[in-house]
Amino acid sequence: MTFPQVNLPIETPPRHEPESFTDPAAAVSRLCVLYDEATAFLREKFQETITGKPQTARFRAFYPELRLVTTTFAQVDSRLSFGHVSDPGSYAATITRPDLFRNYLEQQIGLLMENHGVPVSVGTSRTPVPVHFAVGGDPSITVPQQGVLAFPLRDVFDVPDLSTTNDDIVNGYGFKYDDGAASLAPFTAQRVDYSLARLSHYTATAAEHFQNHVLFTNYQFYVEEFELYARKALADPDSGYTALIGPGNAQIIDAHAPLDTPAKLPQMPTYHLKRADGGGITLVNIGIGPSNAKTATDHIAVLRPHAWMMVGHCAGLRNSQNLGDFVLAHAYLREDRVLDDDLPVWVPIPALAEIQIALEEAVARVTELEGYDLKRIMRTGTVATVDNRNWELRDQSGPVQRLSQSRAIALDMESATIAANGYRFRVPYGTLLCVSDKPLHGELKLPGMASDFYKTQVARHLLIGIRAMEQLREMPLERIHSRKLRSFEETAFL
Repeated sequence: MTFPQVNLPIETPPRHEPESFTDPAAAVSRLCVLYDEATAFLREKFQETITGKPQTARFRAFYPELRLVTTTFAQVDSRLSFGHVSDPGSYAATITRPDLFRNYLEQQIGLLMENHGVPVSVGTSRTPVPVHFAVGGDPSITVPQQGVLAFPLRDVFDVPDLSTTNDDIVNGYGFKYDDGAASLAPFTAQRVDYSLARLSHYTATAAEHFQNHVLFTNYQFYVEEFELYARKALADPDSGYTALIGPGNAQIIDAHAPLDTPAKLPQMPTYHLKRADGGGITLVNIGIGPSNAKTATDHIAVLRPHAWMMVGHCAGLRNSQNLGDFVLAHAYLREDRVLDDDLPVWVPIPALAEIQIALEEAVARVTELEGYDLKRIMRTGTVATVDNRNWELRDQSGPVQRLSQSRAIALDMESATIAANGYRFRVPYGTLLCVSDKPLHGELKLPGMASDFYKTQVARHLLIGIRAMEQLREMPLERIHSRKLRSFEETAFL
């Protein structure tokens, strides 16, 4: 293969002028056509390039673009936190995988049309599609490792650009497109594509399997319980659940069939109990630590889930707590540090009433306790999240004083990160933890210390998370997506 010449002419598929639409479904269908045309062009040229065809041009294709122009202020229900823009002007969004996001896009576009009374336009953007994202999902194409090709890939194709693969929109940094248009959506197309690729890598499941309700855990036992629950649900024709997906995209629809997951699990094994409408439940075992928690939520956020919750283990900080007691977080002490550059620690992370109520009611239903009796096994209060798993080994005067001043009742390494990223990405969040040790009172997490009560509570814990999500599923979307999560100037899209 010859080394490509510098300053080659640029070859692109035909550029399409914007078309106006008053039907959301037709607008999304047009987005699909433009996206498929762009990615098919890149796949074809990539295949030609790696098989040795001499290249006489650079190849470039562009994401489709959705655009709204309005000259008047919208008269909308003040209770709604999304579905409209705040001021007259031009708004745009680059779009990727419109097939994956069809329902979401149709819903959001429909709200724009309803609230503003104007059409949207669909055309070709000026943001190139990186070749990695165009060919990555095609099993018929093998992408060579770096150094195999006789030329740098970026000499012939566009590669990811950090200026459009970042969180400037959700972080509130005043993002504008090159023509001055504000953003309709919380993420650019390149940012979404980047996360879709990362999700496949970390969870070993395809993005289309993720459900609207996501549970995070830090303990393998919950995965085992989740599979047991899923099999019971699949055996019940009235449950509404249709399939269980595991790592490697292993799938069962028969409650008694084996789930053939890979022998080597990914970093964050993920399981999806699916419903036909996407309203099922995804469980992600993120492992230990705020870095993992941030990584998982950074990427799942682009799927725009309706809610995510942490259901994991924690250290109880009060002598009155027992192993197996539950902790419902209503505030967070953030000492995880991984989000400090994106969301300063002085930003409050409020509890969301709908999530809190759903979790407390789920605890009551599963434990068959209520009111004052429920307080025997569950406390609400501040959860401290730290980045040092062996914090107990340090001089206790500093940590204990801070924990006491914050009124913290539990400590873990993930919950505040998940809640803070939920706040940052406008994804409703919540935390219900189970006390697995009490290091300040001599009960360390050691083999053989688990009581029968603790074992029973752990078995109930996952079920409580599932029941809370099922309750949230029955709520209107506009109730779950609280106005607490929206800033002064927000994107129209959820």
